Amino acid sequence: MAFRFPLESVLRVRESIERREERALKKIQMEIARVSNQMEELSAEIAKAQGERNEALQQPMPASHLQAMLSQTESAIAAREKLQVTLRGLEEQRKQQLKVYQAAHRDHETLIDMRKQQRSEYLREQTRMEQKYLDDLFVARRQRG
Repeated sequence: MAFRFPLESVLRVRESIERREERALKKIQMEIARVSNQMEELSAEIAKAQGERNEALQQPMPASHLQAMLSQTESAIAAREKLQVTLRGLEEQRKQQLKVYQAAHRDHETLIDMRKQQRSEYLREQTRMEQKYLDDLFVARRQRG
């Protein structure tokens, strides 16, 4: 008789839940990476704009041009600040999702451990039954002979 784990269907469901939660966590982490990259790009853009403004201030220029440069820098700074708020929200989501994933992983691992334990017990019992059969066979042959 082959080993059969009575909670196999529950184990498959737990495994599916764990994979789903892991995918959700990875999705949040990818979004964090995307927002971080955007922030780095904006920081580089701001630094470049400030450098260009400093160079431009060394030469005469129309006030409207200077105003446009300042406006561009300010809008980039505002966009970066907005991304920082978004990033903080994503970090909080990541923390929450990590907890959910860890719980799902723990539930899945508990069932895997239970299955391993039951399988080990099953194999011990099978070995014991085989040994008993061989012992009985040996005793029966000895009594005949």
